[in-house]
Amino acid sequence: MTPDPTNPRTAVLALDLGTTTGWALRSVGGPIAHGFVSFKSQRFEGGGMRYLRFRRWLTDMKATVADTQGISAVYFEEVRRHLGVDAAHVYGGLMATLTAWCEHHQIPYQGVPVGTIKRHATGKGNASKGDVIAAMKAKGHPVTDDNEADALALLHWSMAQGAMGDQP
Repeated sequence: MTPDPTNPRTAVLALDLGTTTGWALRSVGGPIAHGFVSFKSQRFEGGGMRYLRFRRWLTDMKATVADTQGISAVYFEEVRRHLGVDAAHVYGGLMATLTAWCEHHQIPYQGVPVGTIKRHATGKGNASKGDVIAAMKAKGHPVTDDNEADALALLHWSMAQGAMGDQP
């Protein structure tokens, strides 16, 4: 399911998927909430537990905006190249969990290339992590984590595309 930018959303969730997942959430008429959460494997737990924790976290996020009809669109950073095999495996598992969860809840979702997000946030498609953090701070967001900054940049990109009925 792909989000329809002509249909205003009640709440949009933007994610930078990874062991440390950055997130940004905006409900119509409300402030932007943002942060990051770790899905690092815990000692003595099986390899699939991080994905079960991620799915539970998504469900908890959906519940926090239930009074506004829940999450109506999800955007995630679409990574095409990973520096390590482990990072690629974690990303793939999180993406599979996310897309299955969205399909189950009938929530439209869309991956957005990293370069597109960075170009929108900083004017450069190859911007550094520090550049994206600085760009989000310039928009008034108190961020310290690059994953959180990436999620915020993605949320701002989606809003510029009209994801919440905002004018591009």
